[in-house]
Amino acid sequence: MNRKKILVTGGAGFIGSHLCERLLKEGNEVLCLDNYFTGSKENIIHLLDNPYFELIRHDVVHPFHVDVDEIYNLACPASPVHYQYNAIKTIKTSVMGAINMLGLAKRLKAKILQASTSEVYGDPNVHPQPESYWGNVNPIGIRSCYDEGKRCAETLFMDYHRQNGVRVKIVRIFNTYGPNMNPHDGRVVSNFIVQALKGEDITIYGDGTQTRSFQYVDDMVEAMIRMMATDDSFVGPVNTGNPGEFTMLELANLVLELTGSKSKLIFKSLPSDDPKQRKPDISLAKEKLNWEPKIELREGLIKTIDYFDKKLK
Repeated sequence: MNRKKILVTGGAGFIGSHLCERLLKEGNEVLCLDNYFTGSKENIIHLLDNPYFELIRHDVVHPFHVDVDEIYNLACPASPVHYQYNAIKTIKTSVMGAINMLGLAKRLKAKILQASTSEVYGDPNVHPQPESYWGNVNPIGIRSCYDEGKRCAETLFMDYHRQNGVRVKIVRIFNTYGPNMNPHDGRVVSNFIVQALKGEDITIYGDGTQTRSFQYVDDMVEAMIRMMATDDSFVGPVNTGNPGEFTMLELANLVLELTGSKSKLIFKSLPSDDPKQRKPDISLAKEKLNWEPKIELREGLIKTIDYFDKKLK
């Protein structure tokens, strides 16, 4: 069989760890690169016995040299708690990380995929968001280090593609959840589940009518792998998310139902630049990747709650 050598930056993170596992299952050799700022060795410890898995502690802000066929660039803190903790570090990771990985792909003639984000759309004036929408982003706000860092990374990917012929792929990831999420990352799904399991008040910011679309991590990984396999002429960007739209109140009540928790809902003021609604238009993913999410929110939440329940014991 044709075993590919694949580098996953941010491979010990939430999505990265699931991607590493899937790539190994498909018979590839996987190099997992992580500096453990938000990633965790626990997420990939069960892979360490696999002779085709290699773990390297490294920060993508610094150049890295290795011989691989494909690169998945996932390295970057992705939750507001973590990316705002050290904003300069966050933007360096997005921009310098992209430059370093694109340079590596250029030298090796490797294919490279950028994990971009729905945050490139900011607080959208267009709903749902198609890839052609340029976004409504505050360039000087507290979220800008992440939003603008990821937008700049997309620019770099396109420029390396046009100027140097690098084979690039860009996916824009919408809210994703599942096992291996960090319990303290401040994302709404993990927040609600952890609060419910601990019997603490569930914190809703604003009045709870703002919406999000949630995709289970297995669906996300499937989309990435299909994107990497597309013809070189298709670079994206392509939205990968679940178009099912839920209010924060609906999500909170579903988590309460599934955990059997007696937690109460409490309301706090909405953080700065928090988008009111977020929903992907996935027509392009359906057309080009023959992909759409398969796992319903209820089913995915049951698996995620089970993971957190074991983790918190």
